[in-house]
Formats: sequence, C-alpha cells, structure tokens
Amino acid sequence: MGFFTLPLARLVGPSGRVICVEIQERMLSALLRRARRATLAGHIEARVCNAESLQVADLAHTIDFVLAFAVVHEVGNVTRFFGEVQSVLTPRGRVLFAEPRGHVSAQAFQESLSVAKRNGLHQTESVKISRSHAAILERT
Repeated sequence: MGFFTLPLARLVGPSGRVICVEIQERMLSALLRRARRATLAGHIEARVCNAESLQVADLAHTIDFVLAFAVVHEVGNVTRFFGEVQSVLTPRGRVLFAEPRGHVSAQAFQESLSVAKRNGLHQTESVKISRSHAAILERT
C-alpha cells in the first residue's frame, strides 16, 4: 500500500514527484488519502497498471530512480517488467531492487538479476536490507 511512497515524496522535495504504479485501484485510493492527510498529494502521481504492462510508456527516459521492493516475484512477466523499467530511466538512472528472502530464493533473485541485465540494467552494488536480497541496478 505504498509503504515507501510518502517518505519518498518527502525526499524529493517541493520540485520533485513520486510516481506510484499499482495494479489495485483501491490501494492507490488508500495511498492518496494518506498522502492528502500528510499534505504530500501534490508530489505523488498514482497510476493503475495491468498484468501486461506498467502503463508508463509516456515516461520514457524521464525517471531518475525506481524502487522495486518486494514486487518482482509478483510480476507475471519479469522480462517485460525490467524492459519497461529500463525504458523509463534516464541515462545512469538507478533501481533499488529488493525481494524478501522468505518468498524468493537466492537463486531466483540471481535469475531476476540476469533478466534485468539482459534488459540493459547492470548491477552496480549489492546492498544490505534486513531479510531481503537487494541490489542497485543502473541503466547501461
């Protein structure tokens, strides 16, 4: 339910924006209610995606940072997901990709990293996040 969205909206400041993509409209509605209460709604754009696409083609090469936290294991087509993520990133744009160890094995995480690499996202570093596999990826 956009657990990181409000803190990210605070981080981007008055001139930045956070685009939250979610498949469930009710989750976005709840997020926007919380954002209004926190006076952050003006910094957040909520988008409904579908099982086939993130619906972000209009954002090509405009995004500096993508947070993919505990989401990739839920995606039906990982190749398409990382392709769409790569397409919206600016040159040298980055992705924090993290998956929960309880749901995703180390091997499955490595396989996802391979898919990301084939889609033009190379790993620049591993990061430590409690109970997670995590890496920073960068657009090549």
